[in-house]
Formats: sequence, C-alpha cells, structure tokens
Amino acid sequence: MHNVQVVTSIEDESAGPSYSVVRLAEALAARGGRSELMSLAQTPGISIKNGVQYYRFHADTGLFSLPAQLAPSRALAHSVSMAARDGALMHVHGLWRMPNIYPGLAAERAGVPLILSPRGMLGKAALAFSARQKKLFWHLFQRRALRPIRCFHATALSEVDDIRTFGLEKPVAVIPNGIDVAPVTSPGALSPSRPRQVLYLGRIHPKKGIDRLLRAWAHLAGANLGWELRIVGPSEKGHSGQLQMLAQELGLSNVCFEGPLYGDAKASAYADAALFVLPTLHENFGMVVAEALAHGTPVISTFGAPWEGLITERCGWWVDHCPESLAAALKEGMALSDDERAQMGAMGRDWMERDFSWETIAEKMERLYHWCAGSGDLPEFVVT
Repeated sequence: MHNVQVVTSIEDESAGPSYSVVRLAEALAARGGRSELMSLAQTPGISIKNGVQYYRFHADTGLFSLPAQLAPSRALAHSVSMAARDGALMHVHGLWRMPNIYPGLAAERAGVPLILSPRGMLGKAALAFSARQKKLFWHLFQRRALRPIRCFHATALSEVDDIRTFGLEKPVAVIPNGIDVAPVTSPGALSPSRPRQVLYLGRIHPKKGIDRLLRAWAHLAGANLGWELRIVGPSEKGHSGQLQMLAQELGLSNVCFEGPLYGDAKASAYADAALFVLPTLHENFGMVVAEALAHGTPVISTFGAPWEGLITERCGWWVDHCPESLAAALKEGMALSDDERAQMGAMGRDWMERDFSWETIAEKMERLYHWCAGSGDLPEFVVT
C-alpha cells in the first residue's frame, strides 16, 4: 500500500520520532509497501534509503514573522497534496506544527484515509507547555485538520486515555513502537574499582523528572558508594545548568552531565550501564526504555511511562516518580549482584525480541492501513 509518513523533522537524533517514524517506514517498505517520508529539514532534497523515498523541505520562515510552529512550507504542503491525489494513505506524526496540518487538509480534499499518531502531544503534561499557543493553534488550524481522521494510533493504552480526555472519539489503534535489538555480546570483566553506572539518557527537559532523580540519588547517601549517576542528553532552555546547580546544592559528587550521544557511542552507554532510569512525568511510550532493554540493561521507570511490563517480565521496576520511590528502586537494583542484573537484562532483551520487533509492528500497521482503506477486517488492537 502507498503510504506517506509526515513528521515535522527527523534531524534531531535524540528525539524518539527521528528513530521510530523512520524505522516504521522502512519496515513497511520491507513488506512490499510504497513508503514515503516527508519532513522539514535544514537542507532540502530527495533521497532513497532502505526502500523509503525521503522528501525534505524548507520552512518558509523568511516570509512571515511567525512563531516556528506557524511557519508554513508551501513545498511540503504541495507534495503532501499531490501524494493524496495519487491515492496515498496519510499517516501524520504529532500535532501543533504546520507540517502536521497539511495531511489532514489533503486527505479531506482527496478522500483518502488519514491516521494520526499524537506521539505523546495530547498528554496532560505536554499540553501544559505553551498552553496558550496550543489553544490558538487548535482554533486556527488543528481542529480542521483532524476532521478526516479514520483512526488514531496510540503506542500504549494510557495514550488512548489522553486522546479520549481531549474529547476525540474516533477509533484508536494501540500499536507500540518497535525496537532494533542489539546483538548479544560477551560482557568484559568488571573491575571492582570501576564505578557501576546508573544511566539517564534523553532530553534534558523539566517533564523528564531529572530533578526528582537527583533528589532520589541524594536520599541514597552512602548506599551509592562505588556508583556513578550519568545524565546524558541535549539540554533544552538551559535546564541542564539548573540541574547541575541542584546537584551542587544537594552535595552530589558522583553525578556527571554529558551532551547527546549518537550511534555507537549511544549504544555503548546503554551497554555499559548497570541500570537505566527514566524518571519521567509523562511519556506516550518512552523509546529509551525499549532501547535500554534491547541492550540488556534493567530499567527503572516511573508511572509516567506505560511500562508496567517491567514488573511482569521481571526486567525492572515501575514506580511512582517521587524521590522516595525512585530511591527505593535504585537501592534495590544496586544491591543486586552483577549476575542478577545481567539475568534481568537478558529477560528484558527477550521481551523486546518477542513483542517489539519491527516486523511485528509493521504487520500490525499494515493491517490497520487496509482496514482504514476499507479493504480489511477490524484489527483486534483497535479500540472503537
């Protein structure tokens, strides 16, 4: 089936959609679909990679003095419209930006199916950021662009609740993001003198709850001797500096802050960590949890991310995001032996291979597309 994936950008490698939308398009292409991905970029152009046709467009920021989310892209709008006229199914990822508007307008004119993946942008915490701008954007553009939607796509049941709470009533397909599972490698011998690492990797943003993680680390006092808390990721609006000041105020010496990591360096960070922690206030999925598990690293996640399976699959902890709960989970995980943590990590890796492979995800998404197009049965993972 001819499908067009539209996302604001795939240039920020630290953002989940830069990975998940690309891999979805590739997995659909591997199943014989015609996959195109359209986005904004600093350098426009057309390319083909792994069976996917990529179209990158400039935003027309020079034409108007507008906020970034209101900047149009006539080239992107035209290409989306042409694809819809060609009968392509439209799958848009995200809201509150002009590229997210064009597929809805094009689908309505051409009468083709439209699917929207909110990507966490309808969560309570996400809506609270720039709330006034989003309210304006809703009335100007977003509401009309949702009219032709055949189905929403949620990555977890908790996101179904977000969609319904916002007042949207169309069917919702619950399909998680996929993950590429790292090859099994034999771990090297761990030096008794080398600190074990607790890793946070992701955006340095208030909604990620890293301040609570630092307070939890302070709660551990002498229990974290021989351990290091490693906080890795791009800082947004100077938040990393604020967190470093908090670490100093709390008297934390065994905490290090680093910028974003990509490729092999990112994979090594996951593999080197004894524990991974995501102290988030809200996530629709939490791609970093899947990445850590795929590298065989046990995970501590808060209730803000839909990872209750960490408990049932015996590969981590799922706790409240208050510092006391985080500290208790950290203390328990750090008290385990290296072999016990490796066993938990292996169970997490097996879980990712079994339920989150991109082949499995693409097969479900393909069934959803056919149902939306009127050529398939209602999938069992669709909530009506």
